[in-house]
Order: sequence, then C-alpha cells, then structure tokens
Amino acid sequence: MPDPLELIPAAFERQKFAIARLISVFEDPRPAAADQRKRILETLQSSGRSRRGMFLGFTGTPGAGKSTLVGELANRLIDQNPDRCLAVLAVDPSSHVSGGSILGDRTRVRFSFGDDRLYFRSQASDQELGGISRTTFSVLRLLYHLFDVIIVETVGIGQSEIEIQQTADRVFLLLQPLAGDQIQFMKAGIMEIPDCFIINKSDEKEAAERTFHALRASLQLIRPGENRVPIFRTSALTGMGLQDVLDYLLDFLHQRVDGAALDASLYRREVYYFEKWVKDELGRQGLHMLSDLGGARELMDDAGGFDGAQKAVLRAVQDSRKELESRVSEVLR
Repeated sequence: MPDPLELIPAAFERQKFAIARLISVFEDPRPAAADQRKRILETLQSSGRSRRGMFLGFTGTPGAGKSTLVGELANRLIDQNPDRCLAVLAVDPSSHVSGGSILGDRTRVRFSFGDDRLYFRSQASDQELGGISRTTFSVLRLLYHLFDVIIVETVGIGQSEIEIQQTADRVFLLLQPLAGDQIQFMKAGIMEIPDCFIINKSDEKEAAERTFHALRASLQLIRPGENRVPIFRTSALTGMGLQDVLDYLLDFLHQRVDGAALDASLYRREVYYFEKWVKDELGRQGLHMLSDLGGARELMDDAGGFDGAQKAVLRAVQDSRKELESRVSEVLR
C-alpha cells in the first residue's frame, strides 16, 4: 500500500477512492496503524484546508426508516447548499451467530452518481453495544477534516443504547407511529438524550397523531424544565415534514461556526473514547494504569494526541509484561 499521506490531496478533492483508503487506516485495529493515523491527522490539521465538520446522529429502533430519511435529507441539504459537502457513516448490525454483516443501509441511501459532495460509508457493528462500532469514532476523526456535515446512522437500537450521545453534536431519535404508549415513552434511557424527535412514516396520519400527543405529554414529565424539545412528523416517501427538519438542521449548522469551539468539542470526545478504548482493551486494571500515567488528558497532551496516547499505553503494557516475566523467571530459578 502506498504511503497514506500521498492520498491526502485527493481526499481533500473528495475523490472517493482516496477517502476509502484513508478510512481503512482509521479502521485498522493493529498497533502499527496508530502511527499512520497520527501522521495523517497532523498533515490534515496543518494543511489549512480542514473543514471542521458537524456530527449529526440519527438513531432509533429497527424499521423506523432511518436510512431512507437520512438519504432524503442529505440530498436536499446538498441541493439547497451547493457549497456544502456531506458524508454518511452508517452502522449495520453484525450477526451474533456468524459474525458477518449485511451492509443494507447502502441500498436505501441513494446519492447521485458522480456527485463528489456526497460520500457514503457502511460499517459493521462488530457486535458492539451502543449503536455504533468500535471504529466509528476513529473514522469520524478523519471525516471531520474532509466534510462540512457528517451524519452517523446507528444500528437499530433499544432503550439503553445511548453511545451516540457521546459522539454527535445533535442527536435525532426516529420513532414510528404506535411505537409505544405514554408509559413506554416515560422510561429512562434513550428518551432522555435526543435533541430532537422525528416521528417518521407519518403518512399514517391517525396513528402518527396519537403517537405525537403521547410523546409530547411524556416529555413534559421525563424532561421537565427544558425548553420544548422539537418533535417533527415526517414521511421519507412523500416528503412530508422533511423541509422542517432540514431548516432546523441548517439553523443549527449556521450557529456552530467557531472552529476553535469545534476543535475543543472533538478533543472532549477523544478523551471519552480514549478512556473507553483503554477499558475495552485492558479492563479496570487498564483504567488504574491510565490513572498512574496521569489520566487521559495529560497522557494525550504529552503523547501528541489520541493515537500517540494509544501507543504509549500499549508500550506501558508491554513493559509491565516484560517486568512480570522477569520476576517470574527469577522466582523459578
């Protein structure tokens, strides 16, 4: 494989092959890939061409119509804003039996062929709980520099899978008519995190109306004191309500224009996902070791970012293992 740094100029021109090859580096779990990721990000940041994209999370139960709605909104956003570019990162479920995954979201998100302002990438969840995969955030760190808007479409989720809250600047929860009664909506978990609710498939007008009123009444109880949380009624098939959602989305994008604030927001997510990576890889003992090394923020600052900190932790684990093996060897002599 050629040096990934050679692909960066083509990626800035949004050539899909170059972006796909770079994404492969950010999905690579091998320790050696951390050095490549670090070099790529440093080059992107120093290029003066970074776009600093917004992360939008679309989540909801299976069958709520996430993929179709995301595709329609993405196409409309680009049509109405020719200077914008957008990427969709869609996570599909992996089988607990075979481990495989059918990346079916691609069939429902339809982009114009040859339009380099739109980019689509599927990921398998790899049986990860929370709605996204182990490498989703890693890929987002790359797309952040290449696109204005990055939509993360989660795998169909349940009531307690809320990882998207730690990932996106705005979270949209999709429901479908008759998805639950008022008691169901009042249960803790996923209902507490969205910035916006979308009742999709609302061309079923009577059912959608009942769901709308049950949801609005429930939100007054489970999220008291908040300004009224927006609830949109849409149909991705007829186009009903899509412009209202798009106007809300564009209004948010126009508000978030401070590059320094976006970088700070990305850094906070890196700290969260670095700690999560340590716990996933090394368990509670790994978190104790991280604390001994000064904590996630200090280690990331000293090591030059997320990937350098990963490498430092792996090196510390290797050193500890060698020391333990040496002690065991001395005891056995």
